[in-house]
Amino acid sequence: MRSLVLLAALSAAPLASQTVVLKAARLYDGKSAALVQPGVVIVTGSRIEAVGPKVTIPPGATVHELGDATLLPGFMDAHTHLSGEGSDDALRDRLERMERAPAEQALIASVYARKTLMAGFTTVRDLGSTDFIDVALRNAVSRGWIPGPRILAAVRGIGSTGGHCDPTNAVRFGLLAPGAEQFTVVNGPDAVRAAVRWVVKHGADVVKTCATGGVLSLNDDVDSPQLTQAELDALVDQAHAMGRKAAAHAHGAEGAKRAVRAGIDSIEHGSFLDDEALRLMRQRGTFYVPTLMAAQGLRERLERGARLDPRQERKARRALDAIDATVRKAIRMGVRIAFGTDSSVYPHGRNAEEFAQLVARGMAPLDALRAATSVNAELFGLADRLGTLEAGKLADIVAVPGDPTQDIRVTEKVFFVMKEGVIYRNDRRP
Repeated sequence: MRSLVLLAALSAAPLASQTVVLKAARLYDGKSAALVQPGVVIVTGSRIEAVGPKVTIPPGATVHELGDATLLPGFMDAHTHLSGEGSDDALRDRLERMERAPAEQALIASVYARKTLMAGFTTVRDLGSTDFIDVALRNAVSRGWIPGPRILAAVRGIGSTGGHCDPTNAVRFGLLAPGAEQFTVVNGPDAVRAAVRWVVKHGADVVKTCATGGVLSLNDDVDSPQLTQAELDALVDQAHAMGRKAAAHAHGAEGAKRAVRAGIDSIEHGSFLDDEALRLMRQRGTFYVPTLMAAQGLRERLERGARLDPRQERKARRALDAIDATVRKAIRMGVRIAFGTDSSVYPHGRNAEEFAQLVARGMAPLDALRAATSVNAELFGLADRLGTLEAGKLADIVAVPGDPTQDIRVTEKVFFVMKEGVIYRNDRRP
């Protein structure tokens, strides 16, 4: 069996000398103010060798003619949860989580990872998992055992007792045996530092915290702050000292402001951010990840009459009523918007619908494309390798039909996916 796995990994890997040329009607490099025509990218091995309409095609190269399409950098999603997916029945979801063994859930997660890659997302942050599934998934993908996006794992979210990051929130005391929450549900600055060290010890590439309550947790208010300023200061300081970026789940304004003052790298969700919070984020350069597809997923569930706990439904409706105006204001104020979706709240594979959600709230199409490419590469700390179509960068490239600056929804129709020089999808193969 091991030999078969190794053979599969080797067969997917590009040969060092292999040169591939991608040609399309147009190209967007992920950072410029306009598209170029025509679009040509030369890839050798895992890296981009040359980009532009006037590059010289090497003799013997394999040429892929993609037609009336646009070449783009591989998309990035700053907020995913690949290890699960919610349904219209919250009670059933909770029971299934209790019944499924970690190995079974990991196998299911591999399906979600493949869907994400085929949708054009070659790099994601997984901001909270269980049983180290995100770490296992990351390692399996990076070793070529399964197809999926490049994953930056968070291991577990760090939060306070009874908060959104406490998996025993609303569970009867004594029902569950102590698990990883004993290390990541913490109180006080010293305990927070220890939790950061614990998640990094177990493989975290990014540190996730819950600065406020959440929508789908039960015994907490969606906008209430859940960590003190001293606790958030300790978390960010420890994460940065260990070379990790830090992301804060924060629906409420006060919790978000505490996180921003602490130096957090990104605010996730931000449904109830006020003017002061947005100004502070703009001044500090804090990234805002609105996760509008999470709101869309919740809206669809409510319209279908989903069986949510009444506490969840009340909080969901509050957040849905607020998020639209918040994102519009953030865009007008010039807050740095990063592309993230909160996949699992909606079905995996629909990540690209976030583009249209952003544009509908006032973001220019090119800015939306940048948010999912060069902006996210900066947020992830990967701008030296990813996020733009430039010589020397890793060959993460997708193609969409037509022109996304004229119709942003073509991003939902990705038909070509290359990651590190390996073609995982090409619906226009001769």
